Amino acid sequence: MADLPLARLHLLKPAFYSTGVDCFGPFIVKVSRRNEKRWGVVFKCLTTRCVYLNIFNSVDADSFLMTLRRFIPRRGKPYELLCDQGTNFRGSNRELCEAFASLTNDLKLLLAKQKIRFQFNPPGAPHFGGAWEQEIRSIKTALNITLGSQTVTEEVLRTILVEVEGILKAKPLGYVSSNLADLDPVTPNYLLMGRPDSSLPQVVYPESDLLTRRRWRYSQVLADRFWSCFLKYYLLNLQTRQKWQKQAANLADGRVVMLLDPQLPRASWPVGRVLRVIPGADGRVRTAEVRINGRVYTRPVT
Repeated sequence: MADLPLARLHLLKPAFYSTGVDCFGPFIVKVSRRNEKRWGVVFKCLTTRCVYLNIFNSVDADSFLMTLRRFIPRRGKPYELLCDQGTNFRGSNRELCEAFASLTNDLKLLLAKQKIRFQFNPPGAPHFGGAWEQEIRSIKTALNITLGSQTVTEEVLRTILVEVEGILKAKPLGYVSSNLADLDPVTPNYLLMGRPDSSLPQVVYPESDLLTRRRWRYSQVLADRFWSCFLKYYLLNLQTRQKWQKQAANLADGRVVMLLDPQLPRASWPVGRVLRVIPGADGRVRTAEVRINGRVYTRPVT
């Protein structure tokens, strides 16, 4: 497993300076008398571990750009966005680059420092974004247990996601001492706001309030259930390091390799030749360009 990337080690920089972003869902919400789909998006600061959750109506470039506009006034403009090869992220990058290219030279000089650098992971390599993929897994697992097959309104879903965001930002980043005289543990909220936690105390209602028509109590019961699932399924797994414990020989140029394609039968996986390897900062090769039948693919060595 590689050392931490530079995006995880920025010092004296504001929160969300280097941000990982991804989408999850969909969720079914009740709008009037019909059901509609909503998706969630998570922005995660790779240095302070702060998160920002929001929802949007469709997985396209326009919806993501509007979500990004809502994110920037609240948390500040990130220097770089790390994401996968989603069409909404690719489309947003292309849209912003085209808008910047259409400006005059004077405006380009003024706005050059305001550009956001998109850094895309190789195709088929979700482990390159493990910092925010792990967060999404914990959110989805707990929300699936919390909501189940229930159909809630968009207002209730938005409230639950904000409550979940507060729970994730309140988790300690290191060892928590049992001695009350010791200092408070560092949390993302502490790094973001300069104080331990400014949220209201959690309201605990009985499970029977799931059947009530009071949406406030309904959202609080669901948030409390998420907290229980978060403690049970997520915090225990923070210290595990399950794979990539031993070093293997680096992939070399000209090596004949097989490209694993889950959509094809095992006997039909294509065979190609490594055109160029892309080493990381530590010299280990984790990405390579492979030529297969005249086409070049960028794939992780896994």
